[in-house]
Amino acid sequence: MPIYEYACTSCGKEFEKLVRQSSPAPECPDCHSKDLHKKLSAFAAVTGAAAGAKDLPGPCGSCGHPDGPGACRFQ
Repeated sequence: MPIYEYACTSCGKEFEKLVRQSSPAPECPDCHSKDLHKKLSAFAAVTGAAAGAKDLPGPCGSCGHPDGPGACRFQ
């Protein structure tokens, strides 16, 4: 399930959205417009030697999310 970045053409709000194939079309969380522009974004992958647990970020300091700092904003 990819996370896409969008920019609302109505109000300019930029946001991320987890999108499933069965999901309805996303809308702006501020103005609820469906007139969105999907932004080009990079993805991250952990492969090869970097896949070792010692190279991955530790738990988030504020909530303890196991994916590391900043990950809890996707929940």
